[in-house]
Amino acid sequence: MKKFQSGMAAVAAAGALAVAIGAVVTSNEALAQSGPTAEQAIKYRQGVYKAILWNFGPMAAVVQGKAPYDAQEFTRRAERVAQLAPMLIEGYPPGSDTGATTRAKPAIWQNMAEFRELMSTMEGKASDLAAAARTGDEAKAKAAFGQLGSACKACHDKYRGD
Repeated sequence: MKKFQSGMAAVAAAGALAVAIGAVVTSNEALAQSGPTAEQAIKYRQGVYKAILWNFGPMAAVVQGKAPYDAQEFTRRAERVAQLAPMLIEGYPPGSDTGATTRAKPAIWQNMAEFRELMSTMEGKASDLAAAARTGDEAKAKAAFGQLGSACKACHDKYRGD
């Protein structure tokens, strides 16, 4: 009897898993067909920004002399930022200027070409930072970090509200 019950539990668990997978596939298909909602786009981009900040903060502490330079750790964080940076732009589809709390200014959607250019510059500077960090040269890594910070600031000054 115990063997039968555990077999039934396994069948029930497999059934529940199949239903869950079906729901995920169905919702992903619907999302792919209709695109993300404004709220989903805002949450997505905010999540990417938070992941970038998670890695940017410790590097800033090193650059500011508040933490010791560890070439391996700095490189790891710089490479993460370089991987995440290109993901940001997809979080700004048309209509995602409202739908959830956001500090993104409406000017983004009014000047999307310029915004994309600033984002592209930031992506390039993030890639440059990762390359500089991989050299192990602390001075080069810090200089590249400053350039990335300037690229971020250029966009924030114009397109990010307080």
